[in-house]
Amino acid sequence: MVNDKLLITNYELQKLHLQFRKPIRQRLKEFSQVQPSEYFYELAYCLLTPQTKAESAGKAIEVLKEKDFQHKELQLEKILHNKDYYIRFHNIKAKHLRTFKENFPKHFSALTNGNSPIELREYLVNNVLGLGYKEASHFLRNIGNRNLAIIDRHILKGLVRCGVLKSLPKTLSRKTYLEIEKKFLAFSEKINIPMDELDLLFWSMQTGEILK
Repeated sequence: MVNDKLLITNYELQKLHLQFRKPIRQRLKEFSQVQPSEYFYELAYCLLTPQTKAESAGKAIEVLKEKDFQHKELQLEKILHNKDYYIRFHNIKAKHLRTFKENFPKHFSALTNGNSPIELREYLVNNVLGLGYKEASHFLRNIGNRNLAIIDRHILKGLVRCGVLKSLPKTLSRKTYLEIEKKFLAFSEKINIPMDELDLLFWSMQTGEILK
């Protein structure tokens, strides 16, 4: 784990990339191998992640899989309100999951009709309740799409440390999100590290792990 308050030069970042490149590329390869049959729970996972630790969301999804949420009616509020994994705003997220499940056939059709990652993200943001640009980008990355920025606090801190941003934005409107994504992509091209790899590198620098 790297001190996330210190500035980092492009050279130092490239050295870190060489150090973590192998596991990062392996993780991205795993994303590219996700099958359409897994889309339901991948998207459900991203609905649980806002303001919730990735590990907690992952544990909750494992429980939902075991109980076959995709095909059965469950007491979601009770499942998400669990001492073993903290899902913030569990009541609201339970409603989002039910609405998502009800509309999943339509969403699945949209996800498999050949649209570009940008088009798919716009569809998800506009049609899946509880999914913003960050979560939609996260989901699409997790099923193998590329060059969509997952702009969370890890990415923002990383971009500030690298001098791409002067400070953390106070809010992330659609306009601000897309502007930061454009800067992120330009920076990744400048230092010759693919944006998807840089995303996971920023995460590993601050957490010491390469998660989904």
